Amino acid sequence: MPDHRDTVAVIAGGTQGLGLAIAARLAAEGCTRLVIAGRRRAEGEAAAEGLRAQGAEAVFVAADMGVVEDAVALVDRAAERFGRVTALVNAAATTERGSILDCSPQDFDRHIAVNTRGPFFALQRFAQRAVAQGHPAQAVNILSMVVHCGQSYLAPYSASKAALANVTKNAAQALRGHRIRVNGINCGWMDTPGEDAVQRRFHGAQDGWLEAAEARQPMGMLVKPGHVAGLASWLLSSDSGVMTGALVDFDQNVAGAYPE
Repeated sequence: MPDHRDTVAVIAGGTQGLGLAIAARLAAEGCTRLVIAGRRRAEGEAAAEGLRAQGAEAVFVAADMGVVEDAVALVDRAAERFGRVTALVNAAATTERGSILDCSPQDFDRHIAVNTRGPFFALQRFAQRAVAQGHPAQAVNILSMVVHCGQSYLAPYSASKAALANVTKNAAQALRGHRIRVNGINCGWMDTPGEDAVQRRFHGAQDGWLEAAEARQPMGMLVKPGHVAGLASWLLSSDSGVMTGALVDFDQNVAGAYPE
């Protein structure tokens, strides 16, 4: 099991779903200094309280990753609180629908702002501080299987995550000499509260949609946050050694495969 007793973590999008699952996993593995961020204060404070119940000194910071100043301040506030930041997870995202035929410039810009630009500048500030203080650090960008293509109604989302995939590899190359590792996880269709809201809002889903969807999957379930959290924790730990610049597909459907 990874040892995170020396980890000081910032998790953008850490108030629910996968981000919160990663925070909980880090806390369970010894991380006592955690900053989680999101836009909804009540939800964030409740999440932080739950992490404190696990024994972590967890702090919620209100931040909109679509605002660069918020993304940078998130890292700065964590460093001011705990002295340094050794782990960053970019898990915040917007998944508004839109295709190549109907996506508006405003919707496209919002996806790029939240899913690409904010994470870029959070990572930049994280790396700047680690370099200035001379300590190793690890970052994980939460991506999606859509980086390989994506559904037609996820055009702006797919574009923004594909851009973040390149940021991941480019940053890994640039920062390796400073012992800063950057990796990404391409998540498949995941069972989260956010996905439930999206299915109901955009696809008219009713109660029972999850069970029906899981029955159609090869392994009888959607991706579970707890499973991905284990991989994220490992990538953020010394157990993953020199691994950097990797984009790991975390799904039961294989990109590039065709029907048998």
